[in-house]
Amino acid sequence: MCFQIPKTEQEWLAVAKQYQALWNFPHAVGAIDGKHVVLQCPRNSASEYFNYKNACSIVLFTLVDANYNFMFVNV
Repeated sequence: MCFQIPKTEQEWLAVAKQYQALWNFPHAVGAIDGKHVVLQCPRNSASEYFNYKNACSIVLFTLVDANYNFMFVNV
């Protein structure tokens, strides 16, 4: 699976046109969301995965286009 962030101005403008056409949302070039994914803490991880809700989690951060296709993912 390969995610592709637009590299040229024309590619970004194409994403913006999709948002305008599908959602009537002008000048949008992506939708961003993040989520704490709860997990069982690995052994000897200390506080590396410990979050402010007193649980172990890892953060999933995404950017999607107007068709909900991932353009960027960071875990």
